Amino acid sequence: LAEARLIYEEMGCRAHTYSPAYLPEAFPDLLAYSSHITFNSLNQFAQHKDTVLAYEQPISMGLRVNPEYSEVETALYNPASPQGRLGETAANLPDELPATIEGLHFHTLCESDSYALEKVIAAFEAKFGRFLPQLRWVNMGGGHLMTRADYDRTHLIEVLRAFKARHPHLKVILEPGSAIAWQTGYLRSRVLDIVENGGVKTAMLDVSFTAHMPDTLEMPYRPEVRGASRHPVAGQTTYRLGGVSCLAGDFLEEYGFAQPLRIGDDLILEDMIHYTMVKTTMFNGVQHPDIGVVRRDGTYELLRRFGYEDFRARLG
Repeated sequence: LAEARLIYEEMGCRAHTYSPAYLPEAFPDLLAYSSHITFNSLNQFAQHKDTVLAYEQPISMGLRVNPEYSEVETALYNPASPQGRLGETAANLPDELPATIEGLHFHTLCESDSYALEKVIAAFEAKFGRFLPQLRWVNMGGGHLMTRADYDRTHLIEVLRAFKARHPHLKVILEPGSAIAWQTGYLRSRVLDIVENGGVKTAMLDVSFTAHMPDTLEMPYRPEVRGASRHPVAGQTTYRLGGVSCLAGDFLEEYGFAQPLRIGDDLILEDMIHYTMVKTTMFNGVQHPDIGVVRRDGTYELLRRFGYEDFRARLG
């Protein structure tokens, strides 16, 4: 509800809305902010369809499906498991979809290329092609890293045109995903201390991996650190990167540095703005990073600083 409302208020348009499960008490409020609503299951559709149909403005309803194909290797980020919770598998669907379902949605990619999408489309058509004649749209989800330098956009256009040629009545929707936030900002951290135990040096930083960059521990994902090697290199000084929270596992394994680190040094964790903006907590009362802009002339403009009142008010 909060994301759909933010889109409506800040971008001036109604959202293509999806949730793995909608809260019954919040669902009616969602309608004012949505042009499309996609349900995760036929159960959810049956529970809420009458509310949508009775709304004062038309809202297109869709169903998320699971093509059971993905090239995402990390299980935490793979939404296409046959036992997964995201979307209906073909085996669960009847011979015909309810008439008021106008679209199908799949999302099985993560920072992927057009060749992965091509294979997903083939799996989607093989499993769900019988439903396509009755539909108005197909949403192919996000995870298309179109802004990466080596992304083959010509091939993407060819893939989409071929799909459109096979199904000319369908509107094709792609979600921008991380492509619009690719390499848009870094997280600047500072070395507070250097500790050494059992022959392992740890650079203690003023940021927290569990609070500010949870994907680095959950996936795990190793961010690029400016001027450092992601893995130990012969002849370099190696350090674990330690977070500032009290969680024992709040650290990343060793990076290699050409020069020894010193207390007070800055470390730049590249391409982390999309994590520090939306996936953070104030666990342990750790200081939340500022949000700011470095202008082309090198000047820094502070946009938001978080303090005690933000921490105190977070839980009432």
